[in-house]
Amino acid sequence: MSDSLPLREKYLALIDEIVQTTLKGKISSVEQVYQILLRNITPGTGEVFELALSDRLNEATQQADAEKDELKKAKVSRTLRAIKTIQSQWVRAAEQNKAAEIISSAVKDITTASADERIQTLLRVTDPNRKYPLSSQQIQHLARVLQQNGETFNETSLQELANGITRGISSWQRLQDHLVSWMYEQSQGPFGFDGVPGQRGPWASWEKKLNNPLPKALFYTLSFDQSVVEFAANQKAVTPGDWVELALTLQFLQRGLVNWFDQQAYNVKAGSKLSISTYLTFAVIWSQLASGFNQDGFNPDLTNGCSQVMLQVLRTFAQRAYFPLYGGIFASFSGSYLRNALDYLDEPLRNVDGTQEKARILTLLGYSQRALGQYERSLDFHQQALDISRIAGDKPCEIANLNHLSRTYVVIKNYTEAINYSQRAVILSRQTGDRTGEANALASLGYSEVMQAQQLEIIESETYESAISYLQQGLKLSEQLGDRQSQALCFTSLGIAHLVMQQAQTAVKYFEEGFGTAQVSGDLYLQGLNLSHLAEAYYNLLNLEKAIYTASLGMYLLNQIASQEWRKPAGLLTVLKGQMGDAFNTSFQQHRPRIISVIGVDGYDYIPQLLEEYKQEM
Repeated sequence: MSDSLPLREKYLALIDEIVQTTLKGKISSVEQVYQILLRNITPGTGEVFELALSDRLNEATQQADAEKDELKKAKVSRTLRAIKTIQSQWVRAAEQNKAAEIISSAVKDITTASADERIQTLLRVTDPNRKYPLSSQQIQHLARVLQQNGETFNETSLQELANGITRGISSWQRLQDHLVSWMYEQSQGPFGFDGVPGQRGPWASWEKKLNNPLPKALFYTLSFDQSVVEFAANQKAVTPGDWVELALTLQFLQRGLVNWFDQQAYNVKAGSKLSISTYLTFAVIWSQLASGFNQDGFNPDLTNGCSQVMLQVLRTFAQRAYFPLYGGIFASFSGSYLRNALDYLDEPLRNVDGTQEKARILTLLGYSQRALGQYERSLDFHQQALDISRIAGDKPCEIANLNHLSRTYVVIKNYTEAINYSQRAVILSRQTGDRTGEANALASLGYSEVMQAQQLEIIESETYESAISYLQQGLKLSEQLGDRQSQALCFTSLGIAHLVMQQAQTAVKYFEEGFGTAQVSGDLYLQGLNLSHLAEAYYNLLNLEKAIYTASLGMYLLNQIASQEWRKPAGLLTVLKGQMGDAFNTSFQQHRPRIISVIGVDGYDYIPQLLEEYKQEM
């Protein structure tokens, strides 16, 4: 074939040559065809080859259909089979060429960028949200090419990036075989990112497997619940290469964990609950690193790079089917270094334009702020998310924010607005066929009406019939969908309704169901809320023993996520202590084994401290 031919004619000639060689029996395997295509198709010209191949395939098909002579028809059929072989091997070759093209483009982008833009450029070309994300092998290949370029042109910054990539992948390979071993080591304790400081949990386990100083030191910091912000602020000698090594180590860890958790769909302890926790945990760590590196004397590229990775993590998370549009604070997303940690995600998100992903992350921030008692901030986040999701056409997100606005207005006792937003959510969810949104909207509407009736001091059961009907419809629908989160909310709302109606025994049944369902879904906020209400119901039934047990657990769990609502069960416990005297302490000690089984010895020992803190605030 002459290289002087126009590209289309060159590729037509190549196809004809492969066909003729096949008909002569000189091609014995499809691998030969694949190798010929790799050698002769120039990267970036695949569309021209595909058009030429399509023309030859159409011609051969028409000839085969039109030919009547058996001998000639047999030859045309052999030609058609040969062209189809080329077509099948082109799919393979196109993928290979696409990978080469992507790496070539990535190398060009990085090498032509100025030295202070290279970290951002590297993060952009390795972004997992790209249409064709790079695999670890392709990133290794990228490092080798960057190393060669750095040596050829005496570019030390390129060599530093290449060394950082190589070290980061090496650290990941050290950890890969120990990715989830920490779970089996702590099988008798909490299941998540917590553990005995410095001994159990993922960070301590991974820290022992590493040799490189920066990731090893970060994991040590995390294992002892120490401040990531302070850790980063103290890394004055960190280089761009060190940062790249840390970035790749954390990124591959996070993706590896999510992939493993996603495969545990039927594991009630893992599955999507821990995938969600992983995304949140790593996003927050990146945001905390950004805060720590944002100091005088640090390369600003490190701060910007941390924020860039955080946003990449959140964008990936927002696209997952299990993104928690209705969830609360998840049980495995805890530990003192993560308390109020979602605040770290607020500032970086302000610099991002309105997108579907941003709307979803703002939704998460909004309901988390409600759990923390930051109601004005919650309303602000949800209103922003509502506006963005409308423009983006994300109906499930729009409906979720209507529901969340309703629930936040309930908390601040603006029941007219709460009912208004929940009614809009019911209408929109039914119009769009969003059954999860409808189940939550029915729960929101019923809950809003119950709380409005309570404010008006109405106790007649007839007044609550409409509200309870909505809640029962929502419960039935969420049960059909297998939506534990919505079920938990409906159980809680039904419990509150019956508690308001002074039907404490029925309320107990619903709160117990709500607590159990919230445990399965991993929603720590709803767990604490159900226990708090359960304690009130038991108190009304004069079952003081169970009131002490449930109020103690509820107070502790709500305090662990920094929810201001921990003070309600604390107030009840203080009243009980005053009424019961020494009998209160005796009862509390008798419940020690049951309490420890849920929150551990440290949790049990912390409960009296919390009560003392509440007393000091009074």
